[in-house]
Order: sequence, then C-alpha cells, then structure tokens
Amino acid sequence: MMTSCGLLTAQNKPVPLKSIEVELEVRDHVATVVSILNYKNKEDKPLEAVFIFPLPGDAAVCHFSAKIGQTQIVAEVKEKQKAREEYDDALSSGQQAFLLEESDQSPDIFSLSVGSLPPGESASIRLEYVAELAVQADDGLRFCLPAVLNPRYQPRGGLSSVGLVPYSLSFSARVSSPRPISKVESNCSLDPLQYLNTDQTQATVKLAAGHKFDRDVELLIYYKDAHQPTAVVEAGQASAEPGSLMGDPVVMVSLYPEFPQSAMSSCGEFVFLMDRSGSMSNTRIRSAKDTLLLLLKSLPKGCCFNIYSFGSRYEHIFPKSVEYSQQTMEEALNTVEQMEANLGETEILEPLKHIYNQPCIPNQPRQLFVFTDGEVRNTKEVIDLVKKNSDSHRCFSFGIGEGASSALINGMAKEGGGHAQFITGTDRMQPKVMQSLRFALQPTVVDISVTWDLPKEVSVTVLSPPITALFQGQRSLIYSQLSGQSSEAAEGCVTVKYSLAGHPSENQLHFSLRPAEDTGLTVHRLGARTLIRSLEMEEREHRGQQVGGVKEKVVHLSVQTGVSSSFTAFISVNKDNSEVIQGPLVCRNVPTPCEFLPKAKLKVSHSSEAKMISALCAHRHLPSCSQCDDHAFNTSASCHDWTLDVQLLFHLCTFSPPAAVHEHLSRDPLLQLVSLQEASGCWLLDPALATALGKTSKEVKKSKPEKVGFLWATVLALIWLHAFKMDAKDEWELLAMKAASWLRAQNAPCESECVDAGNILLGSSVKKEALGL
Repeated sequence: MMTSCGLLTAQNKPVPLKSIEVELEVRDHVATVVSILNYKNKEDKPLEAVFIFPLPGDAAVCHFSAKIGQTQIVAEVKEKQKAREEYDDALSSGQQAFLLEESDQSPDIFSLSVGSLPPGESASIRLEYVAELAVQADDGLRFCLPAVLNPRYQPRGGLSSVGLVPYSLSFSARVSSPRPISKVESNCSLDPLQYLNTDQTQATVKLAAGHKFDRDVELLIYYKDAHQPTAVVEAGQASAEPGSLMGDPVVMVSLYPEFPQSAMSSCGEFVFLMDRSGSMSNTRIRSAKDTLLLLLKSLPKGCCFNIYSFGSRYEHIFPKSVEYSQQTMEEALNTVEQMEANLGETEILEPLKHIYNQPCIPNQPRQLFVFTDGEVRNTKEVIDLVKKNSDSHRCFSFGIGEGASSALINGMAKEGGGHAQFITGTDRMQPKVMQSLRFALQPTVVDISVTWDLPKEVSVTVLSPPITALFQGQRSLIYSQLSGQSSEAAEGCVTVKYSLAGHPSENQLHFSLRPAEDTGLTVHRLGARTLIRSLEMEEREHRGQQVGGVKEKVVHLSVQTGVSSSFTAFISVNKDNSEVIQGPLVCRNVPTPCEFLPKAKLKVSHSSEAKMISALCAHRHLPSCSQCDDHAFNTSASCHDWTLDVQLLFHLCTFSPPAAVHEHLSRDPLLQLVSLQEASGCWLLDPALATALGKTSKEVKKSKPEKVGFLWATVLALIWLHAFKMDAKDEWELLAMKAASWLRAQNAPCESECVDAGNILLGSSVKKEALGL
C-alpha cells in the first residue's frame, strides 16, 4: 500500500508544487530538518486540500506554519479532538485554518488539512522536525529526503517535458560532531564538502546545481572513530519553567560499541518472512529470491530454519522449523525459485502471530528476518506484537524501496532487539541482509546496565526505555534530564556494563555538564519524543484497563514540548480573515505529465526488449496494467507482441538501466556459483561448476592434481571468490567461511598443491592463508 504525498485534493491528486527548500542540521547522531514547500492554486475556484508528509518513524514534529498570500499563521499543539473541532469551526465561519496530525495507524505519515486555498493564491508550508539518523552497515549515518514530495504538474492544454517541470529544490546540510567528519556522500551530485574549523568537526554541504529531484536524496555521513561513545549536553529553554523537561538541561549519550571478534554461533532457529504482495513484482521479487539463496547457503550447520511469505494471506515452506540439511535446503530453494509477487496486499500481522505461536526450539535462539516494501494499516499493533515476544527472539527488518514504512521497519527492529536496514534506489539487498545475518550469529548480550555518577546537587531522570539488546553494528541513544545546579567545571560520568559470551565488559564515558553553545532544542525534543512513544505504548498495552492518566501525561508532555503525538495535533486559525468563502469548495484533478503524452503505440517485438522494459518499469514503480501483472503493458496472445504507451517511454528514456535490470536478464555469475554449494559448505565437481568458473569441464579435470580427490571443486570455488569477487565479499563471506571450515575438517595434506594448481587454472594469485586454510 503506497501513500500519495505532497499537497493533494480530496481526490488524491496533486496541487502544483513551485519549490522545495530543505535545511538539514546534523549534530552527532541526530538531525533537525526544516522543509519549506511552496504551492499555488492555478484553478479559478477555491480548493480544500490535504498535505501528506512522510517522516522517519522516530521523528518529532516540532514546528508547523503556513503562509497564504501575505498572511502568516503559526500552529500550536492541542489535544487532537479539540484541534479538529476548532478546525471545523474555523472553516465553517470562512476563516483560514490548518490542521496537522499524526496518522492513526502509522506514526511516519502526517496529514495536514490546509483548509481553503483561494483561486490563484500561493501557499507556503513550513514543517520542522527532529530525528535520529539510522546507522548503516558501514558505520555511515543516513538521511533521506523522499522524492514522493515532488508531484509533476502541467496546466490544462499544455504538453509536458522534463525540462519544464515548474519546481525547484534547494537542499543544504550543516554537520557537527565531537568527532572529526571524515566524509559525506550522496546518491546525488554534491558540491565539495566545506569544513568550518581546523579540527574538521563542523562542515557544510549542499546539492549541486541542476538536481531534478527524480529520486530520493540520500545523504551518508561518516565520522572518524565511529565507535567512540559521545555525550551532548543541551541547555534548557530560557522561557520554560525550571524543573520541567524543556527548562532543564538534557544529555544525549551515544553508544555504538565494537565488540571483540568472537566465534560465530553454530546454532539458532532462523525464520525468514518475505513480502510477496503485488508491489514486490519483477526486480524486487528476483532480488528477494537471490537474497534467500545467499541466506540459505550461509546458514551454519546444526541450525534450524523456515521460510514464510505473505500478502493478503501467508504461506510457509515447512509446517514448523526443520533442521538445516542438504535435503531441507534443496526443498526450500526449489520452493523459493517458484515464488512470485502474487499474494495481494501487505498483511503482516497474521503470519507474525503464527510464527510466535510456534514453540521455541531448545538451545536454538530464534532469529526473525522480515522483508517488506510497503506500509501496513496496523503498524502500531504489529510493533506491539514484536515487543510482546521480544524475550523469545530477535527481529531483523528490511525496508525495500521508497515505499517501505520507516516506522514499521525501525519499530520492529527496535522492539525485537535486532537491526533495521533500508534498501533504496539501486542498492543491492544482499550485502545489507548478510550484514544482519552476521549480527544474528553473534552471541546475545545480557546483563545490560546503565549507571550515572553526577555531582550530589544534580539528579538524573532517564527519558529512554531500558536498553534490552546490544550487538556490533547497533547504535543506542540514551536521553536523560538533568535537574539541579552545577558549576561550569562539573563533570558527569555514565557507565554501561554488559556480558557477552560469558565475558563482562564495561564502557565508561566522562562528559562536561556545561551545555554546548548553540545547540537548539534538538536533543530535548527527541528526548520528549522517546518518552512520548514509551507512554503511548504503555497506553496501548493497558487499553480498557483503569490505568492512571497515561493519555493525559502524553497530551501534557506534547503540549509542553511542542512535540507531536498520537493524541495531539497542530492547529492554526487565521481569525483576522472573516470573509466568508464564496461558492462551494471543489476538489480539482491536477494532472501529471503522463496524462498529456500522446497515446501512440510502440511495438516491442523481441522478448529480451520486453524483459528489459518490464524490469525498467518495475525499477521506476510505474503503475501496473489492470489486465495483467506487467507494468503499463497490454499483451496480445503472444508474450512477445507487446505494445507500449509513449507516456511510458517518457519515464524509461529519462533513466539509465540500474544494475538490477541486468541481473534480471542474466543470472549473476556469483549467484550461479553460490547456488551450487552444498549445505555442508563444499562444492561438487560437475559441468555447472566449470561453467560458473568460466572454464570447460575438460580444463577443470585436466588441471586437477593427483590425490586431491573431492577437495578440488571447493578450493577452486574459494579461489574464484577471493580472486574475482572481492567487491562482493560482504555477500559471500559467511558461506566461504563454512567452505573453509569444511576443508579444514577433511585434514587433507595436499591443500597447498591444490591452491597452486587452482591459481594456475584461474589465472590468479590467491594465497592459501587468504582462504582460511
């Protein structure tokens, strides 16, 4: 289920966008985002419009204002029902009014009713929010500006072209951290990074001129010494009451531990839950199937596994999790290869309930991997279910594409003590998923405790819920309110203790209690958001019971801090405008450029061309034809005789084929090799292996040293991986470790001779030690 975004009429059609201005302020691991979106009603009648805005799941909306013509209106937070009534009253009396509220089902979608937009009038909407930045597998912090905010528009009677899209995007970012900034990268062209001081702890960057905003703008920020803990102390608001959350200083402690290398677990129950809704068609389902192949080949001996898939209904390969063996692996792979994106909508709750109702296997810790590319209607209920079962498993979640709900993906991983990953644009799913498998194979961290050592005149109130999970690659932020007075030179200390694989560890961080200058209120607002989310979950857990005023606490905290919640809304009314609106409000269908392109047809005569176009359509998420599963195609009796609207070519010709398209047309040699590996970790000597290595069966057999026996195929496969696929090491490293372990167990005396012969055959120079032998 995709949610349309931007300024829309009641019929879900876009109001023309003139420009977008975005300013990003990043402080260590958190960000403040200011977005200004400018629209214009080009109709001759007033419009009642709704503004839909996608946000990160943990974001805290802290400011909303609007400007209609020369009238500036600033919103304030009020209890939701009271705000709705005030909005309705204002509209009925002809006043301009705006209402911003959180979706009832998903906290990462905000709905803004902008009331009456007079004919010919411009609307400027300013939205400010704060958010925690997600940590990627390579230690980078990720910010994403979604492209769904850029609806195309063309006035009636005109013909659209890419060069005439009448809006602009201005995007700039300022980054600061206690640690030096090593680099900032993006999927879009950037101007060079500008450092603002000699120690390189502050920098600015902006988009290069001419950006078309035809895809999400992704920013990746890297710090030196990424695993070093940090603390940011933020001063309270001068106008706020001392002793209140906004009046006291708040400290944010960032923990991103790097654990010592320990033996990977050789046991566990691995449950994979794959989205097979209609939006997963073509390249996405192919990538998902390739990912399941890698996962199944990389599982350790002695574990158990099962694969579920879901849409409007759900399926599972085995009635219950089975022991990992050659037979069960082959049975699973045969089923996976037949999977299609044909199960309807995205309904994840029922398969989750079924999984959790299965008894856990003794001495096999359950690890749940969830893959989805969409949103669900009951995000909060799903997250609550994961939390309820957090003691019996860890949950690793993956959001595929721009439509994936960050609230769902982040919420499941957070409550399930796992890790969240997002696969967008031309990202490959496989390396991110394999990174999470490494996390899942790490021993569980237990006995986690956080203690504070502060001057006696200072007390601490922890705003964050207790840390329930830690593992390498996971970042934890702890927000705490500091009450009382202290000297400027005073220091605080926070100590984090935990036990990993039976070994106790301790991290201690000393920090100055003096607030940093010019920090704004980012940390305060995120601390408030964290506390609000905890209270909201408590209210849902005890719904229907007599629990003392949890909802009232949320409303009070939300109003006090100016941070949105599920029980409050932003409301603003221009009471100076008493002129009654003349005539009824109308909802106007504002067309997109596609609707103005001619309906001429193009014959696609070759199946390879058709597959390329189909893959491109899937990559661009173009609308499907109502008569078939293929994107924007009408098919005749022969699948090779396809016709294609010119409006579709408009989209296809403006984008280069992504790497995923080429994978769709010819199977990746790496995946060919991986598919031949046995569950034990070895490879068998057969013609398919020779083909994957780029050799003939005759060449492979002729180069085989005497007395090598059945080791030859596995050594060749390992050499090929290390010699020619090091750029994809993240994808094959675990299965290569399993292969090396198998070779060592054979205790063969001729490994060196075998490696030398393999290098000669493949034209490489890989050392025996590099193979783990």
